[in-house]
Amino acid sequence: MRYLEHITTQSERWDNLAWRYYGDALSYERIIAANPHVAVIPVLPSGVRLIIPVISVTQTTSELPPWLR
Repeated sequence: MRYLEHITTQSERWDNLAWRYYGDALSYERIIAANPHVAVIPVLPSGVRLIIPVISVTQTTSELPPWLR
């Protein structure tokens, strides 16, 4: 699996990171799971090195709805 590295800045939150990297604020669980060394607190301290899993979206034409084929 591929990963990106992110260094937190002041006032960053898990959901903000999920929105930034995945476009979905509710996808923060995979970021938390990839970073067991970081406490799960509402606001992250600055300067923490996080691993952001890269997710790949692959769809075949048959999986797409008819209007996107």
